[in-house]
Amino acid sequence: VYACTPYNSYGTAGESRPTRVLLKDPPAFVVPPKQEYFQEVGRELVIPCTAHGDPPPTVTWVKVGSPGQSGARVDGNSSLIFRPLIKEQHGLWECTATNAVASISTTTSVHVLGTSPHAVTNVSVLPLLLAANISWEPGFDGGYFQRFSVWYTPLVKHPPRAHHDWVSLSVPVGSQHLLVENLQPDTSYQFSVLAQNKLGSGPFSQIVTSVPRGFPVTTVPPEPPAMTMRIFLSPPQALTANETVRGVLLQWEPPAQFSVALSGYALELRQDKGGWEVLDRSIPSTKTQVLVPGLIKDAFYEFRLVAFAGSYISDPSNTVNVSTAGMEVYPSRTQLPELLPQPVLAGVIGGICFLSVAIIFSTMAACIMNRRRAARIQKRRQDPPLVFSP
Repeated sequence: VYACTPYNSYGTAGESRPTRVLLKDPPAFVVPPKQEYFQEVGRELVIPCTAHGDPPPTVTWVKVGSPGQSGARVDGNSSLIFRPLIKEQHGLWECTATNAVASISTTTSVHVLGTSPHAVTNVSVLPLLLAANISWEPGFDGGYFQRFSVWYTPLVKHPPRAHHDWVSLSVPVGSQHLLVENLQPDTSYQFSVLAQNKLGSGPFSQIVTSVPRGFPVTTVPPEPPAMTMRIFLSPPQALTANETVRGVLLQWEPPAQFSVALSGYALELRQDKGGWEVLDRSIPSTKTQVLVPGLIKDAFYEFRLVAFAGSYISDPSNTVNVSTAGMEVYPSRTQLPELLPQPVLAGVIGGICFLSVAIIFSTMAACIMNRRRAARIQKRRQDPPLVFSP
């Protein structure tokens, strides 16, 4: 209980009425959720989130960007329960603890594995001369390697039929952009991107409309002869690899010398001393690290990096070696296609074993029959001939 007594040079009129001060504690998380969770579709997933405070806080869950809880429920311990886990529950979830003093929140990412891929986002179209460059950001791959295709169609004022004919183009592996050429000038086109994995196709992306540029009508003066310029582009430096809970994290330093602006990097790998393959050719020039999840267990990998500036490509960087023996590996959007699924491989091995056993039994049966036949012939030769007397 507190009271206030004012004073001045003439004295005081007395103290104020007493007031009571109550001390309360803001909420604090006791068991916060982890940064991310991975679980197969159709399974159960429980995410804890408990907090304390004075007065005791109220804990709520919400899916970021979606109203409600998308079919999930909260138990008496404030844990978020998915039973069963479905594809639509993939995404960012927020846990909030609130009392009369304050409100705090934390987020966690839920990755639903074993589904078709999610739709790509941030589709953009750059109109060029009789062409268009389409780029996008991939959605979650559902735990399997995914491929992309670009679909487009012209918008005609008076189409000959009631519907448009869409044309699809396959996107090279590891690329997140595609140049669509041979378009009609000054004609509106609609573009969309589709993602696919071994379980099927995801939803189409949003449709973007763009108009390719035509040839200019004005006369352009000829360009002056280009001056010969020597280009310096050294390779990326100090490439290192570190194991994390999500995969292998590669880090590097930019090239020490380059006379033109960097366009980006390309990541190459090879497995068990095989041939080099391009894993990702669209790493931005501003990045100095990249995460490589989804490697095959109990394998040996080598990684190297090249830089490019326009049409110029540097020499490869130093090579780093990564062994996945005993490493816990999650499926990912960047993993290479599997050679054979495990059920198919098991069926092939079983068929080979069955065929081998059948051949062995057939050979043994033939040998036994030949021996019996030879014994009968030998016995006939040893028996004395029958003599008939008149």
